[in-house]
Amino acid sequence: MSEPLVFAESGEGDFDVEGALRPTTLGEFIGQDRVKSQLGLVLEAANRRGGVCDHVLLSGPPGLGKTTLATIIATELGAPVRLTSGPALQHAGDVAAVLSSLQPGEVLFLDEIHRTARAAEEMLYLAMEDFRVDVMVGKGPGATAIPIEIAPFTLVGATTRAGMLPSPLRDRFGFTAHLDFYESSDLATIIDRSASLLGVELTPEGGAELAGRCRGTPRIANRLLRRVRDWAQVHGSGVVDLEAARSALELYEVDSLGLDRIDRALLDVLINRFGGGPVGLSTLAVSVAEEPETIESVSEPFLVRMGMLARTPRGRVATAAAWSHLGVAGAPMDPVGQESFDLPL
Repeated sequence: MSEPLVFAESGEGDFDVEGALRPTTLGEFIGQDRVKSQLGLVLEAANRRGGVCDHVLLSGPPGLGKTTLATIIATELGAPVRLTSGPALQHAGDVAAVLSSLQPGEVLFLDEIHRTARAAEEMLYLAMEDFRVDVMVGKGPGATAIPIEIAPFTLVGATTRAGMLPSPLRDRFGFTAHLDFYESSDLATIIDRSASLLGVELTPEGGAELAGRCRGTPRIANRLLRRVRDWAQVHGSGVVDLEAARSALELYEVDSLGLDRIDRALLDVLINRFGGGPVGLSTLAVSVAEEPETIESVSEPFLVRMGMLARTPRGRVATAAAWSHLGVAGAPMDPVGQESFDLPL
C-alpha cells in the first residue's frame, strides 16, 4: 500500500494545524477523565508486563479525539503507529498486506472500522486473536489456505457507529471506550491551549464565547478559533475578544447555542414545512439537500443532546425548545402523535 501524503505546515497556514494542536501524551489530553483513567491503567499494565497491549476500540461522535488517542496510545507504548481506514480495506488481501508488514508491537489505527468490508473484517478475527492470517491460494476445490504468522500488534479501532460492528469483532477488543461531548470548562481550556500554540492573543471572555458555541467538540472549537482569529486580524485589533468572537461567528452562521446553517435548516423544515413532525429521515435529507448519513451522524446527535429534536419510531420531531429557539409560536402539545410525513426518495 502506498504511504499517505503528508502536507507540511508552511508559516501560518492551516495545512497541518490540527496535527500541531493535538496532544501527544495522556497528561496533555484535556477532558474525558474517565476514559483517560481507564486507558492509562491498560497502558501502564502493558508497559510493566513488557508485552503487547490489548486491542482498543474507541467510539463516539466525530471530532472528540479518537485519532488523537490512537497516536497517544502509540506514544505511551513507545511504539510506531500506522494509520488506515475501513473504506481502504475492501478485500482480504488488503488486510493481509497491511498486517504482514507490521513491526512487533506496532499500533495499527483503523479509522471508521465499521465500514470495513466483510471479507476483510473476517480476516481481522484470526489476526487479532492468534496473530495469524490465512491466505487462500488457488480457486475452487483446489484452493489451499496458507497460514502466515504476523508480528504481535495492537489494533486501535475508531467508529462513530459502534452499533454497526458485528459482535465477533467487537468482542475481540480487550478495552472499549465511548467518548462523550465535552463540558464548556474543558473546551475553554482546550481553546486557551490552542490559542497559545497558534500565537493568538485570547481574552477569557472570547474563549468562553467560543467554548459555548462549539457543540461540545474540540475539533469544532479549534476550527472556530482559527476563523475568529482571521476576523480579528482583518477587521479587528488582532485580539480574539468577546466582540471579535460574536462578530465572526455571526458571519459564519454559528448561533449562540452552536447551531449552524444545516442545523437550523433541519429545524426550519421540521417546523415550518411539516408542522413539527414526525418526519422520516429520507424526507428531511431531500428537503435540506444533504445525505441522510450526514444528518444522522453530524446534526442529529447535537440536536438531540440539546433537546431540540426527538427521534421516534415514526420519524423526527421538533421539540418545544426548537420552536422557541427559532422564535416560532404555536408548538403542538403532543407532536409525537401527529401523522408522519415520509415522502419517497
